[in-house]
Parts: sequence; C-alpha cells; structure tokens
Amino acid sequence: MSTPPGGDRRTGHRPRTNRPATARPAAHGRLLPAAHGSLARGVHAPVPGTVFALALTGGMTLGPGDGRELLFGRNRPEVHVCVGEDDPQVSRCQGRLIHRHGQWWVAGDGRLPLRLPTRLLFTGEEPLPLEPGYTPLFVRGSRGREHLLEVFVSGPEAERPAALPGDVTHPPRVWVLTDEEKLALVVLGQRYLLHEPRPQPLTWKQTAAQLAELRPQEGWREKRVEHLVNRVRMMLSRDGVPWLTREEVGEPVGNALNDHLIRALMMSTTLVPLDLALIDAA
Repeated sequence: MSTPPGGDRRTGHRPRTNRPATARPAAHGRLLPAAHGSLARGVHAPVPGTVFALALTGGMTLGPGDGRELLFGRNRPEVHVCVGEDDPQVSRCQGRLIHRHGQWWVAGDGRLPLRLPTRLLFTGEEPLPLEPGYTPLFVRGSRGREHLLEVFVSGPEAERPAALPGDVTHPPRVWVLTDEEKLALVVLGQRYLLHEPRPQPLTWKQTAAQLAELRPQEGWREKRVEHLVNRVRMMLSRDGVPWLTREEVGEPVGNALNDHLIRALMMSTTLVPLDLALIDAA
C-alpha cells in the first residue's frame, strides 16, 4: 500500500495541520484560460505525469516534482485554481493536488467533502492517488449547486487514445430477461424509472400486490417475485457486475442488493423509463 503524502509509513495516516492556505507560486506552472476546452477530451503534455486542473473560470497545469502542490478553492488570491468563487458554501481552500512518491494525490481541506467518481473525500482523511487520465472532482455548493474541477494526469503520449469519429458505437451490455422477469423488475424499480429524487425499490409485498392487481390470473406472490429478482441478480453477478451479493455489500443488507441491481439494469439500458409502459399495458 502506498504511503499517503505527508503520512506516517508506520500508521499510514496523514497528520492534521492548521497551516494557512496561502498559495505559493506554482513552480513551472502554466495558466489555462477559461475558454480552454474540457479536459475530458484529453491533453497534450511533453512530460508524463503532468497534472491539469480546470474550473469554470480557468485553471493551471503543473509538471511533476516531489513536494509540488496545486491548491483549489473559493479564495482566488490564495489558491491556484478558483472554484465556486461566488458560493460561500465552498471553502476558501477546498483541497489540493500534491505530488509525492512519483504520483499525484488529491487531499480535501474544506468543510464539505470532495465528491470523486467512486467516493467522498473528507478533510483529515488520507489523500487519494490519482491515476493517469481524467478525474472529475465535485464540490457541493449552496442551493443544490455542484462545482466541477476537472483533473487530468498525463501519461506517455503514445497512450493518448486516438479519436474514432467514424467507428461503430459499442452498444452497452444488455441482459435478456423473460417477460415475467422484466415486468416484475419494472414494478419493483418503478420509482427509479420515474426519476424520483431518492428512489428505493418497492418491497416484495408491495411488488407482489401490484403484480397481482395487474395480472390477477397469474398467481403472483412475494416468494415468486423474490425468486425471479434473485435469479436476475445472480445472473448479473456471475457476469461480473459488482455489489450484487450479500458478501460484497455486508450486513445489514436492507434494500442495497435490489438498489444496486436496478441501477445496474438501468445503466446497461436493460431497463429504461419507456418500460413503464408495461405497467400501463398490464
């Protein structure tokens, strides 16, 4: 396991510090204009390991070097990249990109956590390593706003993916469901398909009751619904979809397995909002 920058090799923890957020000039850094295109399209950097950070009002790129830091937050005079300048819920220094042990790390310094694609990063937690490529960081602001900081760590130039405008689009992996499996899952996950803000799956009892009302002649019961849904869940799990078994989720399970299943089916377009028509048709 890599030791986080500034951390103790024996404990792996990063010491808490109260040093001021005043930014030192970034050595060999180069400003990026606000009109710079999205970093998601890739970057050109002569030196592998160069970091790019871009917000709505501009950004900066900085080459690798042990101890280098790039600060971001609301207070423009004190940071290298200004994020959420007009939002008092964003901290003056929200976080920093740090180069240690041959790679870039991200650390949180703000009152609110940073949201990465896979997790939240809180102040005082161990910094997280940034892999080469594109990483979006989000800061939750006031009135539901979210402020984006795009980060890109360059790899060898030869690894930069080529543009493929004429290639055939790769379709997502769509699982084949029987008619009864699909109807049961649409009823179970209808709150997700309706885009409710914090959806939860229906219970086995609620799902069976609605299916029995829709198709009274088919003998829908709770155990039948549970068996069908678990059969689909195990099919996806065997195909490598994570977080679909009790061992992966851990106790207490609650609705987690069905929540992950419905989200996986929607991400793959196996279930889509138009499938709600199955309920209307029934």
